[in-house]
Amino acid sequence: MLKLIRVAGSACVAAAAIWAWSHSGGAPVSEPLLAAQAPQSPADLVLTNGRIVTVEAAQPEAQAMAVTGDTITALGSNAEIQRYVGPATKVIDLKGALATPGFMEGHAHFTGVGDAARNLKLAEAKTWDDIVRMVGEAAAKARPGEWIIGRGWHQEKWEKVPDGAVDGFPVHEALSRVSPNNPVWLTHASGHAGFANAKAMELAKVARTSPNPPGGTILRDKAGNATGLFNERAQGLISDTLSRSRAGRTAAEVEADLRVQIELASREALSKGITTVTDAGSPPRTIEVVKKLVDEKKLPIRVWMMIRETPERLEVDMPKYRVVNYGDKRFTMRAVKRTIDGALGSRGAWMLAPYADLATTSGLNTDSPGDVRETAALAVKYDFQVAIHAIGDRANREVLDIYEETFKRLRLDGKALRWRIEHAQHISAADIPRFGQLGVIASMQGIHATSDAPYVFARLGAQRAEEGAYPWQKLMKTGAVIANGTDAPVEDINPIASYYASVSRRTKDGSVFFPDQRMSRMEALRSYTINVAFAEFDENIKGSLKPGKLADVTVFSKDILTVPEEEIQTAKILYTIVGGQVAYQAQ
Repeated sequence: MLKLIRVAGSACVAAAAIWAWSHSGGAPVSEPLLAAQAPQSPADLVLTNGRIVTVEAAQPEAQAMAVTGDTITALGSNAEIQRYVGPATKVIDLKGALATPGFMEGHAHFTGVGDAARNLKLAEAKTWDDIVRMVGEAAAKARPGEWIIGRGWHQEKWEKVPDGAVDGFPVHEALSRVSPNNPVWLTHASGHAGFANAKAMELAKVARTSPNPPGGTILRDKAGNATGLFNERAQGLISDTLSRSRAGRTAAEVEADLRVQIELASREALSKGITTVTDAGSPPRTIEVVKKLVDEKKLPIRVWMMIRETPERLEVDMPKYRVVNYGDKRFTMRAVKRTIDGALGSRGAWMLAPYADLATTSGLNTDSPGDVRETAALAVKYDFQVAIHAIGDRANREVLDIYEETFKRLRLDGKALRWRIEHAQHISAADIPRFGQLGVIASMQGIHATSDAPYVFARLGAQRAEEGAYPWQKLMKTGAVIANGTDAPVEDINPIASYYASVSRRTKDGSVFFPDQRMSRMEALRSYTINVAFAEFDENIKGSLKPGKLADVTVFSKDILTVPEEEIQTAKILYTIVGGQVAYQAQ
């Protein structure tokens, strides 16, 4: 690991500019010339002998790069950058490897990644029986009454439908048999449904007469008994019970637990080449702990966070917690997150027409449009960006309507505000052009397209699927900016998998899901770098490589821009560099 040396690189850049200007007759000087004519002050870090792709039109590629403190000093050829090597300079020979701007995760649940790392990992389960077995093994080791927690299961990815399934979901009896004395709570991969055993439902006082809460459903069998599946807001019946069981913890214990989650999440993200994580909604308690870690210089990754609360709390907490590029530009909290619908896999996405495979539902509206309007008004008042989870075509239309009416009513420039729709997975053809027209950022996840593809046709039917399922090229042609990510821990935070999905749209069975919507490799690279920076109002300090910007860099074992398509997903991360520090190095 590198020792962090806090020396500003701006003096070197300024000196280079003056020198170059004086030798050019006062004519404008391009950035490549700045790099070529830079003074020979030793840098703290030099990357050499690589293919450095900058995502900058003025200087698209370089062989080498010099870094002073946390800032890029110069880019150029090996010979040009050799002049920056001094006795104390750390030199990394890239040996021809591809280096890009640091990959930025555009939408994840930061502490959720850390929490998932220490609970049952259910994503690879091939059947419901696999999950029952995993829970049984955990119950055999657990203390009496201890909760057994897991995440990542997805019924559409199992090899067979469970016996006695209701609407394709399992029933709790087998789970309850293997864990009769320990409550079990297993969150769906989407995060929009969860499964409980009998003990958990008993503690939550869920009975046949329990009503569905607003914005959620308790799935029941024909006899009216709860199956164990809790969809959308109904999850609160179980998760609130879990929270109450933990209510006895002291503030110090709560903070210690959050610190562990953040440490695990940071380690996971850095090992996957991520230099900035966009956190899609956290409470004030998490914001406070992250700020403490920045103060202590213990946050190894950059975090850009959205606050998630009800409108009545937002009025108090938005001005209290807003912060931009705090510390050494490690932490920002300047956006507000709301959720207007659920997920497609659990049939919670709010659709304009009923589901093709379950005509009795069109999905669920979670946060009411009235609440979203109130949140938008507060965001304008306190200079916050708005980010609304919307997956279904009805949900996307509702959010676009709210955004447009807010812009018109308050005479605002939507393109300057850069309000976002998180996921934007299924969009009516009539609404696709509105993203570009209104300046709404489509915060999408490439990996979701290929992960969800096997059941998209069943849920939506062929016509709706073709019209607006993950319509990347259609959106980009309207001028919309797409910021990429994974929605981790819904998916692995690995950007290589999401990058591959973005350029290939190839599913596990080898088929290609609407190939005309694939991104080019450079479009996908931009969606993971400069586009995410733009979505965070940070394009002037990161997202590309040029003198004066932060030295955030990802180095790959294979050139994902040129290798045969099928080889992209086999690339590994060699280095993750954050602010000129090697935060991860492959062993």
